Amino acid sequence: MEELSIVNLLLVLFAAWIGGIGAKRMGFPSILGELLIGIVLGPAILGILDTSEALNILAEIGILFLMAYIGMEINFKDLGKASWAGLLAAIGGFVVPFALGYYTILAFGGTEIAGLFVGIAVGVTSLATKSRILVDLKLLDTRIAYVLMAGALISDTLALIIFAGIIGFVDAGSIDALGLGWVAAKAILFFAFSGLTGVYLFPLIGKLLTKIKLTGRTAYFSIMVIIVLGFAELAELAGLHGILGAFMGGLFIRDGVFSRPVLKEVTGVFHDISIGFLAPIFFVTAGFHVTLEVFQTDLALLVLIIIGAVVGKILGTALFYLPSGYGWREGLTIGTGMNGRGAVEIIIAGIGLQMNIISQEIFSILVFMAISTTLTVPVLLTWTTNWLRKRGELVKQDARKGYLVLGANPLGLYISKQLAQQSEVTLIDSNKDHVNEAQAQGLKAIYGNALKEEAFETADALSKHTFIALTGNSEINLLSAQLAYNSFYIPNRIVLMSPVENGAGPNLLNHMEASSLFANKTDMAAWSYKISAGDFEEKEEKVDKEMTPRDWVKKNSKDKEVLPILILDGHGVKRPFHYNDTIKPGEHVIYIQ
Repeated sequence: MEELSIVNLLLVLFAAWIGGIGAKRMGFPSILGELLIGIVLGPAILGILDTSEALNILAEIGILFLMAYIGMEINFKDLGKASWAGLLAAIGGFVVPFALGYYTILAFGGTEIAGLFVGIAVGVTSLATKSRILVDLKLLDTRIAYVLMAGALISDTLALIIFAGIIGFVDAGSIDALGLGWVAAKAILFFAFSGLTGVYLFPLIGKLLTKIKLTGRTAYFSIMVIIVLGFAELAELAGLHGILGAFMGGLFIRDGVFSRPVLKEVTGVFHDISIGFLAPIFFVTAGFHVTLEVFQTDLALLVLIIIGAVVGKILGTALFYLPSGYGWREGLTIGTGMNGRGAVEIIIAGIGLQMNIISQEIFSILVFMAISTTLTVPVLLTWTTNWLRKRGELVKQDARKGYLVLGANPLGLYISKQLAQQSEVTLIDSNKDHVNEAQAQGLKAIYGNALKEEAFETADALSKHTFIALTGNSEINLLSAQLAYNSFYIPNRIVLMSPVENGAGPNLLNHMEASSLFANKTDMAAWSYKISAGDFEEKEEKVDKEMTPRDWVKKNSKDKEVLPILILDGHGVKRPFHYNDTIKPGEHVIYIQ
């Protein structure tokens, strides 16, 4: 094997960094930038960079790690949020473009195997492509977001299964019944062994690691790499491709081996190694294999594949989505979101090129298809979601519900009682008297230390939508909010910041993606005393124009001491008053003074 050229590797990584940064700043996934800069700097245009055997090996490791990371990011429990609708969207969004891609290749004289590869590539969707867009459009708490996530998972998993079958068929080299039976048997054995290992053996490994007190991020990362590469080799032995094994390994690593805090930390390292180092090598060098000659020799095929991918994905999703009962407009919207591609189809196409199943021209067409279809997502998804929003058909949906409140002090009880009128509220406090008082007032309260996982588990933190830390100690509030996110993935975290402590500042809130309760530093003890003594008055103020909570505080606290507690929306629903929110016209602020 030729030696690795450090200069060439450096240039490829630098190109990947430049391309990724440029794409992300324009609101697109970094993968697109890496592909494009590979095309520009590679043999297709400038010819500055070229691949090598050593780079190809690093790229192959990169796609194994990337598929493992994709598996780690998938939580099958989330499918329950929109399983039926997501299944319908996934089937329609995969089958229709798959068929269009397959028959288009056959119509242009391609082989059936090549048609199957193209069908898979145009049929998949990418969760990574749309995740940033969902955040930017503030759609994460809508039914659309959950259907898109479920649809992407099902679509990509279906694509990988079909891909595994094709690879097994190609390796068998025979179409007789015995050969196909053996291929199917090996695949079934692989999935059965993987499932049994992940469900039963991995938890035992996790308990063993805890028992022998094996600590250290390096050791955990090494174990993770061994698992991923081991599963990849098992897939190869079963006649499948290693990416399927890496994907399965990542799926079972998520909840099987490590505790939640350890998994969060080690997954971050795995993310940096795969997405920050190895995977970009694959996508940049994939651009080296693209030829621009397709615009002259195969322009009609290129245009038809792109049109089939876009129209098939959007209309196929909308058509199959009708039985969900959520309407054709929502189906079209989900179709525009699922139209984005990303990593999986480029990986599959690259493997097809390596195995000489598809030509360089078809590979180039699939790369341009992935780029062009993904570019449509921000525009079309923005337009369709705004369309639903104007019609009042943008449905909110969140499987996580209710509040977890740290601090059963008088102020915490006062807020919790109002929130409990419409939502489930659970309090945690290390003071037994406070817990007893909360229970006496009809609230659910847990006695425990909020800096330990046991208390959160008892309070069923995994089902909660919002965590509110409301003690007089800012440091405890911040640490508990971090635990709520790192170990229990509670999406919304609101923290009371005390004015008497300088060590824990609001800048830490931004780092933790948390919000400041009451949009101001607040003396919890003083307000708790007022509430317990009954020395306060509750009032409401209607807001006539849109403003931030911080602006409301500045406007209303000039001449009097007030504490904004809640915001009451036009439907009578109350939510906590905090910094990272917007008060809309017609909404009321409930405050005490």
